[in-house]
Amino acid sequence: MAQPPADKKLFENLSGAGKAIGVLTSGGDAQGMNAAVRAVVRMGIYVEAKVYFVYEGYQGMVDGGDNIVEVSWENVSSILQVGGTVIGSARCKAFRTREGRLKAALNLIQRGITNLCVIGGDGSLTGANLFREEWSGLLEELAREGKIEKEAVKKYAYLNIVGMVGSIDNDFCGTDMTIGTDSALHRIIEVVDAIMTTAQSHQRTFVLEVMGRHCGYLALVSALACGADWVFIPEYPPEEGWEEQMCTKLSENRARKKRLNIIIVAEGAIDSLNQPITSEKVKDLVVKQLGFDTRVTILGHVQRGGTPSAFDRILASRMGVEAVLALLEATPVTPACVVSLCGNQAVRLPLMECVQMTQAVQKAMDERRFNEAVQLRGRSFENNLNTYKLLSHKKPDAELPTSNFNVAVLNVGAPAAGMNAAVRSAVRVGITEGHKMFAVTDGFEGFSRGQVKEITWGDVGGWTGQGGSILGTKRTLPAKYLEQIAEQMRTHNINALLVIGGFEAYESCLQLAEARSRYEEFCIPVCVLPATISNNVPGTDFSIGADTALNAIVETCDRIKQSASGTKRRVFIIETMGGYCGYLANMGGLAAGADAAYIFEEQFDIRELQANVEHLTEKMKTSIQRGLVLRNENSNENYTTDFIYQLYSEEGKGVFDCRKNVLGHMQQGGAPSPFDRNFGTKISAKAVQWISRKLKETYRKGKIFANTDDSVCLLGMRRRNLLFQPVIALKHETDFVHRIPKEQWWLKLRPLMKILAKYKTSYDVSDSGQLEHVAGCRPQEAETGAI
Repeated sequence: MAQPPADKKLFENLSGAGKAIGVLTSGGDAQGMNAAVRAVVRMGIYVEAKVYFVYEGYQGMVDGGDNIVEVSWENVSSILQVGGTVIGSARCKAFRTREGRLKAALNLIQRGITNLCVIGGDGSLTGANLFREEWSGLLEELAREGKIEKEAVKKYAYLNIVGMVGSIDNDFCGTDMTIGTDSALHRIIEVVDAIMTTAQSHQRTFVLEVMGRHCGYLALVSALACGADWVFIPEYPPEEGWEEQMCTKLSENRARKKRLNIIIVAEGAIDSLNQPITSEKVKDLVVKQLGFDTRVTILGHVQRGGTPSAFDRILASRMGVEAVLALLEATPVTPACVVSLCGNQAVRLPLMECVQMTQAVQKAMDERRFNEAVQLRGRSFENNLNTYKLLSHKKPDAELPTSNFNVAVLNVGAPAAGMNAAVRSAVRVGITEGHKMFAVTDGFEGFSRGQVKEITWGDVGGWTGQGGSILGTKRTLPAKYLEQIAEQMRTHNINALLVIGGFEAYESCLQLAEARSRYEEFCIPVCVLPATISNNVPGTDFSIGADTALNAIVETCDRIKQSASGTKRRVFIIETMGGYCGYLANMGGLAAGADAAYIFEEQFDIRELQANVEHLTEKMKTSIQRGLVLRNENSNENYTTDFIYQLYSEEGKGVFDCRKNVLGHMQQGGAPSPFDRNFGTKISAKAVQWISRKLKETYRKGKIFANTDDSVCLLGMRRRNLLFQPVIALKHETDFVHRIPKEQWWLKLRPLMKILAKYKTSYDVSDSGQLEHVAGCRPQEAETGAI
């Protein structure tokens, strides 16, 4: 691996020698907590610190004894894919008293622990901060009572605290996503998808109650992700007269032959007078007013259960490593911090600033300042709410503006889960903007044949949960059909194009931009939305469909690893898709706990393969007697999956045996994940609003004429922001031979997988989260909210 430049700040300069780190989970459990615990333990041991489990949260810290145990590398094996928390969590009244905290301090001092990593909600983190503030006073009291030596007061004078938020509700201000939220959304959407089939069979209305006593994030995002007809959340109570409005909408749906209605209720939902809106109340209303067959499903603790999603495993692993770095860098004057996610960046924020803002949301809700409560939740939450309002309720035609513009939507490239959610969003937002929306089937090939027809609001009902591409998609580029496409654009008077697809979609729009000098029909606003499982489109950190593919890979890897539980000493070689882009192999490796991941972007040779075999041979001597190796399909033309399989089989003879698995097109199939449904929905809505602005800007004397570079753009998420970037400007960032961006952000995470698999490597922390302030983070907060 190439050595980073000398001016880069590497964590090798941050030694943990002589330090002891305690890790505990507190409050409600959340999927992904174990991934965070694993990352803290392994990163802590990697930097030569001692790491201790504190079992049963603060209760274990107060009780001491066997509840605080030093752990080894092997102790956190096989916990990555386990939901809940293996070290336990408990509510602790004793820790709320000074006497209880005194006992906890003594227990930590006896083991030399002065660094604490706390994974929990705002209550748990507030308790940790109070403990830190009282620390020196607690030590002095213990010395006076003769329970510790006076030298110990000086030696252990400061307690460093770093928090990670584990909460399925995503109710903590300062982070786009908390550990467990994405997995909880997976559980909700699995249930909704299952309910939809039975509801459609019987023409039923289903009322689903989801968790969220003080925060409506789960209800709101799941409503967006499944196209629910109505949603109730605590931050945004319905207007007076909502009962009649909701029943009118449900009866209109039935009149349009829609066979099911879904209503989602957050458990803490209230009306404008702060009175609770319960799922039973909603059901009774529908039955009484409309006489519809209505059922209530309360999801309850199902949402906390199950295996963590790929997103939560990666998020928790990144946060765990970042937490250890924050502890190593902490000084006596560093305030307690919380590791947060802003866009795709790990940042550190002062813990109490985040807690105070979280409490301010509740205060605003209690005082019925609901608009302020929504704003305090952050731009991501506000955008989710605005997008939901835009897509769920069609105004009467008489109230819609009329733009006289025609906008066409098409899919280009290979199918990707989430494409249909993006098309639905585009069609509905376009109609609310007053445009006529046209659907093109089978990409540019279908365009050239005249496969263009108007598409209405009702035509895209139920599309969010459908995998693949309902419109049909082809990889064909427009270059050889330019004349026919231009003719079809004249025939249908197409004034703007929304192209949803992968690298071919990006290349297609480049070709259209370059053909403007020959065809005036292409002098219109054009927007590309990246949608490909490979995540290989320049100009964006994430593509629609990549998250679903990643989850398919991780679920398969879990099953494969489990199959080895009865047959010890086995190594699995897994081939992933992605063309020349190693995103799926690398991130899949990080999420599945792989020992190695071979990718095109980081060249490897026979020496590295041999070193990996030796590493696995050593591993088989421990209690962890299985290995997992991922290989991106085009990582090397000579070191094929078969070659690596045969090499490992030969070199591992007598120590381990090998199996190989080519995952193939299963990575492209299946229902889209909540992330892809939501990401596709939100960026598509934003793209159509951009198209509307461009149409107004370029309308002259009764026609559209747009020939500037900034009228053919790709909408992508970069670091913390959603940006419209001219496709012409992205050419210099593109490796057209291998169809990948020249620089890829996720390569910076590559060392994490190696560190967590016990390889020695260099890790550049110059981009790592230096302490920021909540106010400094929130205005830039990614509009996707990472979901």
